[in-house]
Amino acid sequence: MSSEKKYEMDMCHGPLFGKVLRYSVPLMIANIAALLFHAADLVVLGQFTDRNSMAAVGAAGGFIFLMLNLFWGIGTGINVLASRYTGARDPENVSRTVHTAIAVGLIGSVVMVALSVLCTDGVLRLMATPQEIMGKTKLYVYIGCAGIPFMIFYSFGSSVLRAVGDTKRPLIFMLLAGIANVLLNLFCVLILKMDVAGVGLATLAANCISAFLVLRALMKSDEAYKLEWKKVKIDMKNLKEMLQIGVPAGLQGAMFTVSNMAIQSTVNSFGPAAIAGNTAAINLESIVHTVCASFFFASISFTGQNYGGRKFKRIVKSIFICLGCSAVGIAVLGWLCILFGRELLAVYNPDPAVIEAGFIRVKMVLSLYFMCGVMDAVSGSLRGLGHSFKPALVIFLGVCVFRVIWVFTVFPRYRTMEMLFLSYPISWIAVSIFNGIMLYVICHKLLVKASRREFEPVRKG
Repeated sequence: MSSEKKYEMDMCHGPLFGKVLRYSVPLMIANIAALLFHAADLVVLGQFTDRNSMAAVGAAGGFIFLMLNLFWGIGTGINVLASRYTGARDPENVSRTVHTAIAVGLIGSVVMVALSVLCTDGVLRLMATPQEIMGKTKLYVYIGCAGIPFMIFYSFGSSVLRAVGDTKRPLIFMLLAGIANVLLNLFCVLILKMDVAGVGLATLAANCISAFLVLRALMKSDEAYKLEWKKVKIDMKNLKEMLQIGVPAGLQGAMFTVSNMAIQSTVNSFGPAAIAGNTAAINLESIVHTVCASFFFASISFTGQNYGGRKFKRIVKSIFICLGCSAVGIAVLGWLCILFGRELLAVYNPDPAVIEAGFIRVKMVLSLYFMCGVMDAVSGSLRGLGHSFKPALVIFLGVCVFRVIWVFTVFPRYRTMEMLFLSYPISWIAVSIFNGIMLYVICHKLLVKASRREFEPVRKG
């Protein structure tokens, strides 16, 4: 057995519940670790600088995520394809997927860095970023843009590892990079007095470390997903399939970010205390969202591998397990955050105005956050089955368009932060219903076709 085999997982055979948890828990810990390390940026700024520095990082985050969303979507396409070919025992196409992904990453990195730098000033002004934090926000964005290539490569590389069931090594890589981030944060801000620039450079260094480690793991592998730079080129068949799944997911993520930026720009109108409080609350919310993300990727990988292996009853079982685990985990974690909300927000910033502004978001968003978990698990299952455009369209209309309409119609009539954040749970419930119906119909058709033996084996080569 190769050294990589101990990290991989056969999702097509054996008990499902334990495997779903063994897959999801390391991913959850890795995501929480990443967020806690990012929270270290905010904590260091909130405790040792003024609130404008913390607000600047919060205002910059939405723009950076907007630029990266398309590639995170393509990472979903990579995950689906590599999972499917792994389940079908097709090493040739697994290899093609890996090398096509790296080629796309190389080309896309150059384009995205240039585009991000060119758009920074206009987008920040469009978001109504307050003038008193504009300079610091632009500086943080520019440093963040330098890290885009490394974030893309880590995303693509970890997508490949997740596809074969390996969520342990990405956890290790994230922990190592995160520790470096915290240490560099403290050094740059406390010793060198670099403020926002120090936090940005620490994050950049951490992104470099995580990308290097994941690419090194692929290069040293003896399995089908081994990365060989001489083989890096675009295979058009794989690229087409990757983009068919990834582009709708990426555009959906980008539209998510646009709708959140519309809400962020509205929050900006309440002043720096509201911005800082909202930033801290989003960070707490993101920790809860790691449960969503973990079972979202679990649903992709388990449905993808079992679809490739033609294990249709296991697909249905894995969907129910991912849905249940996601909803229960989020409900517990979300209500704990509400219960201790003010104390947790004080860790980020002790300013009472910041704490009260942040707690408004915490109680409004996290009380029904389990519906976001349902929405994500259903969406992941649909993508694992190769359906990306329709669920993305439903999410685009039911979340992104709905929230923007809410900001410009309902919110102005009842101008409170509570009314602003009410748009979140309403959108999750609506999307969960529509995509849930779609998933039921698709799974029913799969089971009917399977009973009639109407499926051909997955085409190889």
